[in-house]
Amino acid sequence: MVAVRLTPAFKVILVASPHYLASRGRPEMIADLAAHHCIGFRGSRSRALYRSELSENGKDVAVETRGPLVVSDAMSALDLAGEGLGIAYLFEPLVRVDIAEGRLVQLLSQSAIEEPGLFLYFPKRASLSPKLRAFIDTARRVQRQAPDNVSSVSASTP
Repeated sequence: MVAVRLTPAFKVILVASPHYLASRGRPEMIADLAAHHCIGFRGSRSRALYRSELSENGKDVAVETRGPLVVSDAMSALDLAGEGLGIAYLFEPLVRVDIAEGRLVQLLSQSAIEEPGLFLYFPKRASLSPKLRAFIDTARRVQRQAPDNVSSVSASTP
């Protein structure tokens, strides 16, 4: 198998709108999330809700969150959080501009975990395919040209 890096490492973070925080308060620790409307994520193949992976006292923990809203894609979670309807768990590059422009606020930054990035995996013999080769070359060119403040991370999963 061959692995091709598509993105640099990135954090997965919790975000909410200033409006949500003004009406519901700001969580100060992971345990506080139990009292908040967290936007749930359910993958297309699983019936189970995704657990938010966070760091607490240097240890990774999977946190079950609750809330009235459940989505199956990150862009829906982003939209709902932006409307002030809950706390979303999202890739940091996806919300970087929203945070910089004040539409969203990062929460519990000390608890964010870092993912190694996105990779494309394929059998070595597949690298001879012109379509795959063109995709890899394009992905590398886009990655080199992407400004720091623009997301190059897929929004399909949290």
